[in-house]
Amino acid sequence: MRSQHSLMAFGGVFAMAASGTVAVGAGESGGSVAGAEVAGCSVLPPDDIWNTAVDGLPVDSSSDAYIATIGADVGLHADFGSGEYEGGPIGIPFVVVAGDQPPVDVTFLYADESDQVPYPIPADAPIEGGPNGTGDRHVLVVDSDACVLYELFNAFPQDGGSWQADSGAVFDLASSALRPETWTSADAAGLPILPGLVRYDEVAAGEIRHAIRFTTSQTRQDYVWPARHYASDEQGAEYPPMGQRFRLRADFDITGFSPDVQVILRALQTYGMILADNGSPWFLSGAPDDRWDNDVLRQLSRIVGGDFEAVDVSSMMVDPDSGQAA
Repeated sequence: MRSQHSLMAFGGVFAMAASGTVAVGAGESGGSVAGAEVAGCSVLPPDDIWNTAVDGLPVDSSSDAYIATIGADVGLHADFGSGEYEGGPIGIPFVVVAGDQPPVDVTFLYADESDQVPYPIPADAPIEGGPNGTGDRHVLVVDSDACVLYELFNAFPQDGGSWQADSGAVFDLASSALRPETWTSADAAGLPILPGLVRYDEVAAGEIRHAIRFTTSQTRQDYVWPARHYASDEQGAEYPPMGQRFRLRADFDITGFSPDVQVILRALQTYGMILADNGSPWFLSGAPDDRWDNDVLRQLSRIVGGDFEAVDVSSMMVDPDSGQAA
């Protein structure tokens, strides 16, 4: 997966005040969650658009065009799993820290659209792709005491404990406030990454109660609520905008799949998935976990783009600057 952040236009300064000192202790890797919670913190409010069912909403008028552009015959792919690939974990890891972790300084390439506060990143924080990864190198940190999420894109640790990153964003997990309009985050769509990850413990518990993050290779120079940012030069109406919601068709028969895959497919029928970044088409994002069975996850390739439909979520918007859903 590759984010096309080089196409961003940046401007403005976001003054987000972090209450108190946001620090850290011993880290806990991604996977320690149940449903829409991480380490006792709700991952955004229950009525946030990430956590809202879309199975009863109308099909988007451009659904057929979007599906054809992404690939009607292209199979889903679990961009997460167990073990390693090219020296790094398979998926986007996150780390949970306590409120006593000393925060460190982060220097940003795109400082005008990054939250320039100290980030409580432990020295051994997991990096997407591993320490030598050449991909997006996301770093995700959850302060379990303050219930605040910190996310970095293209992050590199520096001597002395500081970090460098292309961009960074801080999210209050109790709030549905969106980024300032046109601002990026650690993701091309300007959205948080953690709320859209498939996590092992929620699958093992039998239910995913949120939309899933996904990528595709061709997006439009546009975004729709709740996204705040685009990362493309394409302007054709056939290209999906950042933030576009899709769902697995209600009549798709999931009974022939393993129980774990059925949990993911039920979530795709109920909550759907949100286009959040440029990357390989129909790649679903998740947290790495040694308990995943990679052979089972490969069953997802039997579902193709033509089994989905784009969803119009505009009727659920309460405020364009909030992810709260009606």
